[in-house]
Amino acid sequence: MNLNGIINMVTRMLTRRATQWGMKAMDRRLSGNGKKGAAGAPGRGEELSPAARRARDDVRAAAKRARQAARITRKLR
Repeated sequence: MNLNGIINMVTRMLTRRATQWGMKAMDRRLSGNGKKGAAGAPGRGEELSPAARRARDDVRAAAKRARQAARITRKLR
């Protein structure tokens, strides 16, 4: 492999890592992830209200169903 190919490969790897890092940071910031005040999420040690807990559980269940549906559709192809 020539030098240009090696440089391109390293550049792609670094770009991919930086993009993944940025997406994870954005996800953490939007979801709150234990930080008080971020997207209405309670801080660490604070309890969720029953309505917020039900909403959180509903969202988790919907995400689980979406993952299962995606898995099934991949198998059907």
